[in-house]
Amino acid sequence: MTHSLYYKFILGYLLFGLLGFISIATFSSEITDRYLLRQNSESLYDEANQIASTYSGMYQGKSRYLSSYPEMLKEVGYLHAQIWIMDRQGKVVADSRTPGMEGQVIADFDPTFMGNKSYIIGNYYNQFQEPVLSVHAPITGNYTTYGYVVVHLPISYLKAERDGILNIVYISSGVIFALSLIILLVFTRTVYFPLKKITAGANEYAQGNLIHHIGVNTRDEMGYLAGTLNYMSDELNKMDEYQKTFIANVSHDFRSPLTSIKGYLEAILDGTIPPELYGKYLTRVISETERLNSLTHGLLTLNSLDSKGYLNRTNFDINRVIKDTAASFEGTCNEKSITFDLTFSDSIQMVYGDLGKIQRVLYNLIDNAIKFSHHDSTIYIQASGKYEKIFISIKDTGIGIPKDSLKKIWERFYKTDLSRGKDKKGTGLGLAIVKEIIQSHGENIDVVSTEGVGSEFIFSLPKSSNL
Repeated sequence: MTHSLYYKFILGYLLFGLLGFISIATFSSEITDRYLLRQNSESLYDEANQIASTYSGMYQGKSRYLSSYPEMLKEVGYLHAQIWIMDRQGKVVADSRTPGMEGQVIADFDPTFMGNKSYIIGNYYNQFQEPVLSVHAPITGNYTTYGYVVVHLPISYLKAERDGILNIVYISSGVIFALSLIILLVFTRTVYFPLKKITAGANEYAQGNLIHHIGVNTRDEMGYLAGTLNYMSDELNKMDEYQKTFIANVSHDFRSPLTSIKGYLEAILDGTIPPELYGKYLTRVISETERLNSLTHGLLTLNSLDSKGYLNRTNFDINRVIKDTAASFEGTCNEKSITFDLTFSDSIQMVYGDLGKIQRVLYNLIDNAIKFSHHDSTIYIQASGKYEKIFISIKDTGIGIPKDSLKKIWERFYKTDLSRGKDKKGTGLGLAIVKEIIQSHGENIDVVSTEGVGSEFIFSLPKSSNL
């Protein structure tokens, strides 16, 4: 099946060559015959008229016998042709080739039998063993016809001339057909071989071997197709690895609270936990349930972010949104004696974006800053305009992020070793959600962090165009 296209191409190529040769042999032969017949008949007729004109000029008002000019006929003899001088009764009085013909009378000779034709083909009253091309020209003088100049050219000569021309055509066609093999070689090298590699690669991908690389590096459509398939396999491989990691992380994060819930409930049912402690352990069950709910909500949020066209953009004051979001953490901040330092370059800074989604970004970033900040510390939040952007910065003086984790914090379910002890209820989805929201706005978010010193997250939003 993989070779059918190539074999069809070769079969079509050979069939084209065969039909081409047959067409050339058929039509070229017929066209050449017509051309040679027309050219030679015209040439012979012109020659016959010239000879007849020479004889006609010798008649100056008196009758003379045609037999007195045989020597002159031999001087004007036409190459490959036989010339006769005949009188009106059909008697051959002069012959350029065969002297024995002189004096013979052509039986049933009729000078009008040609009609309006300029030539005839045949054995000319059974005088030749093979077909000849014959033309007539009258010899006249003093308004009287004294005889005829008849020129005969063997058809075999025309066939030999035709065969010579056709041989040139056949040889030229053969050379062109042989040179056209270059097209087949180019097709084989640039299309067939790369196509085989691409087909083999597609079969490997279908069997699950996503690490297979298609070795086609040409700068044409085949190379582009191979590159696209290689890119696709790489992305599918990454997606497969991500899916495995995703399932493992989800299973791990769901297993822990589910195990706790099951253990507590079984202990209550079998009496391991006394009734006076039910409230304590049921509170823990509720806490673990909230953790599961938070994880599920985060997964649903990420799923909605993967869909296109979900943003509901409006113009709003980012300063007001920052103040309201920070105010929602008042209770948590009081517990750790954390204060906010808010700095705005203008009293009102209008941005264009999805208000609800940006509130989620601010909430996640401020929540992380509080979780990883020390007691009696300050969180700095700034909003400043530059060109057509508004830049928002959230900076803490907490534990910071290890250098080797900076590029991984945006991954789903990722938690640094330092954060695991402080964020026991975290899902590892917060920063992934933040990045998805900011990128969906066509903007970027960056982080600058030093372990033991603190972290600063900076993202941008477009200014409102209505200002």
